[in-house]
Amino acid sequence: MEDAQIIALYIQRDEAAIAETQRKYGAFCSRIATNILSAEDAEECVNDAYHQVWLAIPPQRPTHFSAWLGRIVRNNAINLWNKNHRKKRYNGMTELLSELEESIPSPRTMERELEARELSDCLDHWLRALKQEDRVLFLRRYWYGMSLQDLAKEQHMSSGKLAQRMFRLRTNLRQALEKEGITL
Repeated sequence: MEDAQIIALYIQRDEAAIAETQRKYGAFCSRIATNILSAEDAEECVNDAYHQVWLAIPPQRPTHFSAWLGRIVRNNAINLWNKNHRKKRYNGMTELLSELEESIPSPRTMERELEARELSDCLDHWLRALKQEDRVLFLRRYWYGMSLQDLAKEQHMSSGKLAQRMFRLRTNLRQALEKEGITL
């Protein structure tokens, strides 16, 4: 079923919309969530996302349904991870964040809100300047939380070689941010 047809089901308040969303995007959503959370938490996260979509459509009518849905799942997963993190439960997300912390400053304080917007714009510009293959790798690793092993298999290269490539990308990002005056 096409995305427009699924959205039409939501607008008609037809519960088949959730089933069709799960059928078409269930694996996609589960992969995003399990890259951040445990399997049980990921399932809860995805179900919460389906509920949020039900509540959001209408009035919203996303033009890129899969990206919109993926963002909802990812945000839910990060929120749940943060909740679990406060309870001292750690998983693979800790590794991802520690890899990026040397390249990107934390925008957690009120004083840094403007800097966070500037950082976002700079990161957007940097991503657009990358070769498509590097951009896809960076986003799959740091947006979708894919493991180095999974990415290495997809790229038909060793984990070590891919780790070096990711290190070079992070170094390049740090240099681009410093060039723009964003201090680390």
